[in-house]
Amino acid sequence: MTDAIAILDFGSQYTQLIARRVRELQVYCEIYPWDAPPEEFNQLAPLGYILSGGPSSVYDPGAPVISPAILNSGMPILGICYGMQALVQALGGIVAPSTSREYGQAEIYVPITNPLLPACQQSVWMSHGDRVETLPAGFSSIASSTNSPVAAIADSSQRIFGLQFHPEVRHTPRGQEIVSNFVLN
Repeated sequence: MTDAIAILDFGSQYTQLIARRVRELQVYCEIYPWDAPPEEFNQLAPLGYILSGGPSSVYDPGAPVISPAILNSGMPILGICYGMQALVQALGGIVAPSTSREYGQAEIYVPITNPLLPACQQSVWMSHGDRVETLPAGFSSIASSTNSPVAAIADSSQRIFGLQFHPEVRHTPRGQEIVSNFVLN
């Protein structure tokens, strides 16, 4: 098998688009349901995992959770929207309802260059009603918006990243650059 990315689907309407963006980079990927058994997605021998968004709230009873096999894999992980919130919750942080939902174009502010995002202000597509209140140990906020003090997170030493916004949609003009930074670097 060549280089591959496993995409775990948490119910996002954009999961197929995430796969398309990865494939546009000439990298093989497969989509698995969030609750797929580890032996199923590990047959792919992925070099990283992308966790999609989804309609649930991580604090709801029965909400989808990340497989410990992914968290303990040592492979790079990118959580998008719900995927980021699920990462935060699974790693000991706190996610709570936002005082106002954020849906549509938003400006994020990236104060310093990091492995995922260039340092700048950029337009992104948000679609969420929850937000990160407390980061897990070892993580830092690498971007913010007016409504989301934590619009992106990173633990570069573990190669785990999260985005509150959707880089896979065309409404995030630099989205493919962000996907490329994760998938290729």
